Amino acid sequence: MSSRYVIEVGNRHIKDVNEEIQAAAKAHHSLLVRNTLSRHNLGIGLPKGVDVAFEGSVGYYCGGLNTGAIVTVEDDAGWGTGEGMDAGHITIGGYAGMSAGAAMRGGTIHVRGDAGPRIGVAMKGGNIIVEGKIGSQAGFMAHAGKIIALGGAGASCADALWQGEVWVAGEIESLGVDAVVKEPTAEQVAEVDAILEPLGLVDSARNWRRIVSGQRLWYFESRDANAWLMI
Repeated sequence: MSSRYVIEVGNRHIKDVNEEIQAAAKAHHSLLVRNTLSRHNLGIGLPKGVDVAFEGSVGYYCGGLNTGAIVTVEDDAGWGTGEGMDAGHITIGGYAGMSAGAAMRGGTIHVRGDAGPRIGVAMKGGNIIVEGKIGSQAGFMAHAGKIIALGGAGASCADALWQGEVWVAGEIESLGVDAVVKEPTAEQVAEVDAILEPLGLVDSARNWRRIVSGQRLWYFESRDANAWLMI
């Protein structure tokens, strides 16, 4: 850690902190951001190739709009971590707040603890791996990508899913509107294992539930309006 370029957050204006991070990223491959105080909007729009570690916990929207950085949050993260990210890798050491990975287009988010509600909401690509349990309405309206939960799922899982997939090992409290469980093929399980393998999380004994869209909501039918009203 001593070889990292160190940036202090404290009570500084977040715009000043992020400007320093962006400037340092041009000259240093590895950054350490200390004294974060769970501040919001840290590390927005990080560039490709930089490795940024946040000591302690961070607030809302850390690592949003990531374009290829490797981001590590030591402890917990607030809402919207990695929102709109296009590439890169974000690791959260503890709990991830609501809507982590919202509208993400690519890259990987790895949560070592549990995750709050609506993780992966409206995601359009990439992968989210949660070692613990995912909260309610995980994958709500996810258009693409995979959410992989190793410790179960909360209520209304995969509600109003589109072409994304939610994979769950463990108990599911309930499925969301138009979410159905499909038996995965060996090839599909191999694809998930390939995502988990670099993280050391492959376990052939897992009983996977692969949740996909039942496609009732793909085309609106006025005669079937109750399906929409259930959302």
